[in-house]
Amino acid sequence: MAVLIDGAKIAAGVRQRVADEAARLATQGIVPGLAVVLVGEDPASQIYVRSKIRQTKAAGLASFEHRLPATAAQEELLDLVRVLNADDRVDGILVQLPLPRHIDSDRVLDAIDPAKDVDGFHPVNVGRLSSGTGGLIPCTPLGCMMLLDTVIDDYRGLKAVVIGKSNIVGKPVAMLLLERECTVTVTHIATRNLPDIVRTADILVVAAGAPGLVRGDWIRPGAIVIDVGINRIPDGDGSRIVGDVAFDEMDLAGAITPVPGGVGPMTIACLLENTVRAAERRRAVAGDFQPVPA
Repeated sequence: MAVLIDGAKIAAGVRQRVADEAARLATQGIVPGLAVVLVGEDPASQIYVRSKIRQTKAAGLASFEHRLPATAAQEELLDLVRVLNADDRVDGILVQLPLPRHIDSDRVLDAIDPAKDVDGFHPVNVGRLSSGTGGLIPCTPLGCMMLLDTVIDDYRGLKAVVIGKSNIVGKPVAMLLLERECTVTVTHIATRNLPDIVRTADILVVAAGAPGLVRGDWIRPGAIVIDVGINRIPDGDGSRIVGDVAFDEMDLAGAITPVPGGVGPMTIACLLENTVRAAERRRAVAGDFQPVPA
């Protein structure tokens, strides 16, 4: 029976570490600040933003919320980003995605000061990650590595397979695994002979957005499975959330993350940690955190 990797419990530990570090910084007159920008009234985005703001405040960080109507012009949003870049109270800037169709998301994300890019999406931080020279790491891939660290002591030489090629999860997590000296194969749902490739994996990270894609007979005995997928599917008169792997078939896995309660809670926890790290780096203050997985 696979070991369950409890993301909710591990995320609670990360949030406590953030709170402890924020309290230490407060003795030096430093209060890390996170600005969250929401454009429009997307219901899911509103839920995510409320959760981020609540957890930011609970950890002892300053929270700055900015809301713009769905009709806001792109230049209005860019002007707000420029203001936040210049605000010394703000250490992290998060523009909640998706944005309305008339706004160029790439242009907005590129406008964020890389030192305040706590999502890790700016090309400067992407380049630093790919070259192994630091920078802020995207929250979900960082969370995946923290979860893996609870069940893996030595990554060297392990075969890792990533299903998903997005800039948000697939590519960054592949880079992080490479830095740990894994042998990494990046695949996607159009990859030929995908089940055979997955069967070679000691570590499997699935971020394909395809519910139940990975079946039980794809899994190598003892493999560690990180399921990043969050998919809502019909269930009777309602719906339920499932991942990208067929969880009930994962008997061969050595350890696995559940959905929900696996990777999801880690994303916001890592956002808070990135905010504190950004505050320390911007002020050249030594931190008490352990090194970021890299």
